[in-house]
Amino acid sequence: MELAEKSDQNPTLRLGRELSLRKGYKKSERLKKIKAFALVFPLLMFSVSMFVFPIVVMFKNSIVDSELVQAWHNTPEVIQNWPGHDLPSDDIFFAVANDIVISSSERGLAAVARRLNYEKSGMRSLLSRTGRKVKKDSFTTPSEAKALLLNVDSRWGEVSTWQAIKRASSIMTSKYLLQSLDLKINNEGSLAKVDESSAIYFGILIKTLFISFVVTLTCLALGFPLAHLIANSSEKTSRIMLIFVLLPLWTSLLVKTSAWMVLLQKNGLANNLLQGLGVISEPLSILYARPAVYIAMTHLLLPFMILSLYSVMKNIPPSYFRAAISLGATPVKAFLKVYIPLALPGIVAGCLLCFVISLGYYITPALVGGAGDQMLSYFIAYYTNTSMNWGLASALGVVLFVISLILFYLYINLSSSKEERVKS
Repeated sequence: MELAEKSDQNPTLRLGRELSLRKGYKKSERLKKIKAFALVFPLLMFSVSMFVFPIVVMFKNSIVDSELVQAWHNTPEVIQNWPGHDLPSDDIFFAVANDIVISSSERGLAAVARRLNYEKSGMRSLLSRTGRKVKKDSFTTPSEAKALLLNVDSRWGEVSTWQAIKRASSIMTSKYLLQSLDLKINNEGSLAKVDESSAIYFGILIKTLFISFVVTLTCLALGFPLAHLIANSSEKTSRIMLIFVLLPLWTSLLVKTSAWMVLLQKNGLANNLLQGLGVISEPLSILYARPAVYIAMTHLLLPFMILSLYSVMKNIPPSYFRAAISLGATPVKAFLKVYIPLALPGIVAGCLLCFVISLGYYITPALVGGAGDQMLSYFIAYYTNTSMNWGLASALGVVLFVISLILFYLYINLSSSKEERVKS
């Protein structure tokens, strides 16, 4: 006791004790943060490896293309100084001829041919033919290399051939992003639209947005009354209804889509039922058409809409609606002026969720839709798995990703502006 009293009276000892306690507190807080970070670290690494890293790679592939630079070491350096109007100098012919010989021996010419064929149709056959005929000892000077290439194929005398090589000789490229919007950089270096025969991706993007919009509106029209019914039913009834809502989510997407193929075919249950009721006299061609895409995608996305709406509607007190009616509002006006604004966060969240998910649907439109009903994700899968055009596949993915970011940005702004109006 006496020692404690003396230490309290001594400022130096008291200050030392306070510093020791403060140091111990900081150490314990630091240990807590380290433990918390250690618990979160596996999830953080999973998110980075499974979500962030693939997105970064997708953006990189859409603007970086180093196939030609990696295979041809001489051409990219010398052709960048070529103005691009007339035929290049003999030194550039010599560099290309040398690179063709070297890449042929190293089996890299096929990759270069594929890359140049993206720039100009027919480059694959040109390089394949040239690689077979141009050998290491067939030329020694730049003039001999030029004469040899012109003799092998007359297309080496076309300026457009060299313009394609120059465009592909840069590591950074905007070709794929522009092509995903049916745009290109022409030979004069300015932005232009692609030929009508090649203009497909912008139209497919508009079709993808339209299908997603129709499916989202259909889900909202069907999901709103169902969510309202579940939210205002008894606890036991709402639980049973939620089980039926969640039941489709426990089934594989492929199984559900295959089931719709069976139901919607000409001899399927849907046509047989309509014919049995006398609604139609002949089977309808629903499968492999746009209506089948709408039906199947609505069935897949409806639970997401209902759950988004239900999570908001269950927290809306019924007394608000009754109070509006008691103050003189008609049921319709009370519903529009009171209930809808309160349910608006669920409506916006459900629409955003359904729209973004439907943008990336691939299996369902591919199975139940026709050739003209394929969405943008179908072409992403095609260029990834079949054509091996990673640049264009990544660019199309970037377009969908940017659209999703814009929608998310609008959702955040709408939510924040609504909160500010409520506070004011």
